[in-house]
Amino acid sequence: MRLDRRTFLAGTATGALAAAVPSLAWATYAPRPAEWRSFALTTTVEISRDDEPVRVWIPVPALEAASWMRPGATRFEILSGADGEARLVEDPDAGIAFVEASWPAGSGDVAITVVSEAATRSRYVDLDAQTSVAELSDEERAENTAATRLIPTDGIVKQTADMIVAGARTDLEKAHRIFDWVVESTERDPETRGCGLGDVETMLQTGDLTGKCADLNALYVGLARAAGLPARDLYGLRVAPSAFGYRSLGAKDGTVTKAQHCRAEVFVDSHGWIAVDPADVRKVALEEADAPMPLSDPKVDAARRALFGAAEGNWIALNAAHDVTLPGAEGGELPFFMYPQAEVGGRRQDELDPASFVYTIEATEVGA
Repeated sequence: MRLDRRTFLAGTATGALAAAVPSLAWATYAPRPAEWRSFALTTTVEISRDDEPVRVWIPVPALEAASWMRPGATRFEILSGADGEARLVEDPDAGIAFVEASWPAGSGDVAITVVSEAATRSRYVDLDAQTSVAELSDEERAENTAATRLIPTDGIVKQTADMIVAGARTDLEKAHRIFDWVVESTERDPETRGCGLGDVETMLQTGDLTGKCADLNALYVGLARAAGLPARDLYGLRVAPSAFGYRSLGAKDGTVTKAQHCRAEVFVDSHGWIAVDPADVRKVALEEADAPMPLSDPKVDAARRALFGAAEGNWIALNAAHDVTLPGAEGGELPFFMYPQAEVGGRRQDELDPASFVYTIEATEVGA
């Protein structure tokens, strides 16, 4: 399908990254807070209407963290299908924001582009130094220790968490033990579709502890919550190469249609929110070299040491929402909202196959 771009939003950044990034020699993976980096994410969706009504929901950055994530402005334009309507929806109760577009049944293809801005930077917590942090409110603590549809906190999840943290003296030790257990007990499965599903109970019951980030990091979140630690998944996408030369931990170029990645974090009273990403440790072990590497490999070990406490600022967070119900959707609840969604005649399209209802996502660094 060819887009009619005559009404394309003026000034929209749709290209690749602002400048080509040279090949970087490997450096020890050690993200630290530095300058903020700003990005424009341009999502373009094209749908074949086929005389049926169409609805589209495109997630945009909604999560805000004062020290490392700032969502910015969003703008959008219908490119084809002039009988369509679109609006920006911000739902603070659900913790999500998205552009919703709809077209009635009719002839002709439809398309929309959404440009959303965000600023990010690396984050780091010195685990050897106790810091003074604001405590979570009772509401925040309850929200981040609650069970979700795919992440229960009782049964086998609770039993496994109790086994892992038995004898731990502090919440920080509990959090680190769970991280180490997930790193050592799981494997990344390159055949998993998308980022996985995150069905923690099934993973533990079957003993199949393989998958991708939405599986392995959800496992961490479930075990941490079952151990009484506030934890959450953060859903977003990689937008730039790694500054440390890790090819597996960054976007290859400005086309980030399939660069979705969920990170995680855990809260301990002595340090506040701590970035954790056992899934990326396993990604480095599997994908960083031409053949899988053991956890003892220096590159894997460096990532493992960093990814409990630090996160690189080449990634944009969208939200931290589980069990998401989209307004007007007929396809049921989503476990998480990280990909564009669409329905044609009430039938949900396959978000893991962007060629089926045709969407692209481009990331451009602003001011680079």
